[in-house]
Order: sequence, then C-alpha cells, then structure tokens
Amino acid sequence: MKFSISRDALLKPLNLVAGVVERRQTLPILSNVLMVLEGDQLSLTGTDLEVELVGRVALPSPVSAPGEVTVPARKLVDICKSLPEGSEIQFTVEDGKVTVRSGRSRFTLSTLPAREFPAVEEGVGTHRFTVKQGQLRRLIDRTAFAMAQQDVRYYLNGIQLELKASRLRVDVPHFPWSTPYRQT
Repeated sequence: MKFSISRDALLKPLNLVAGVVERRQTLPILSNVLMVLEGDQLSLTGTDLEVELVGRVALPSPVSAPGEVTVPARKLVDICKSLPEGSEIQFTVEDGKVTVRSGRSRFTLSTLPAREFPAVEEGVGTHRFTVKQGQLRRLIDRTAFAMAQQDVRYYLNGIQLELKASRLRVDVPHFPWSTPYRQT
C-alpha cells in the first residue's frame, strides 16, 4: 500500500477520528486508527468500543494497490501537526511498518493487523425523527452539564433521549428534570 496526500487534507479528519481514541486502552488496537485505502478514497476509523468515528478523504489520484492498516493515532496526529502547512505526505506500508515521509522528514510507525480492529455494529433503530441541528445542540447544551464525567456507573455518563407523541425529551438519568422539545 502506497499513497500521497496533502497534510491539510489529512489533518482535519484525522483529528476528529483520533478524538475518540483514548490514550490508555485495555486493548492495544484501540489506540490505533484504521486506514483503509480504496480507489481514490482514504477512510480513517477510530473507536473506543462505544463510539466509532469514520472520516473520509479524497485522494488526488486513484491508487493501484488498495489496502488497510492500523497505526498509532496520537503519534500520527503529532507527526502531521509537526509538518509545515501545505506539505505533501507519502505513506508506504511494508513488513508491518508504515513509513511516513514529507520533505526531509521520515518517520516509521509500527502497525497492528487491520483484521484485529473492532467493528462497532450498527443497531437497528426503532424510531426515526428529524430535528434541526441548532435545536438539538441547544437541548444537549442545556442538559450536558448535569452528566457525570467518568462515573463507574456508565449509565450516568450520558443523556437520555425519549420520543413520545412528536415530543423529544432530553434528560440526565440521575437528574430529575428534563428539557422538552416539541417536534413540528
């Protein structure tokens, strides 16, 4: 697998995907980002087994050798940030290592097999609704302050969305109030 991409095109989706990857993981593969190369598109995937983020980047030209590999997310982000704006980055995968080159800089990163990267399964939803982005953000902002941050009781670390009779109710499980939204 070999391809080139501009630093600026790669950095934004890489930052987003690496944001879900935690520094200390129980499984080493979870500290990596999955890079899948097909045609003229590079897909970047990061997960913590609860949340999975996928970012896609169009390459300037199709590649002849598609493939997939996992690389340490934080190290790759740090490398990309350290490179000058507008620089071109070449990735080469050989013998379980990824070589990242840009200008006179050269970095070698160890990889883990892509087949070991966990896939978060998509559940079948029972409800479907539409809400404007600004309204949903307002609902989350009005309730997020009450969420626990790292409680061992995992159900306290989120918010509950309840849809009833064209009304979306957002609340925090351990907090006895809610923020209603009437769907129009």
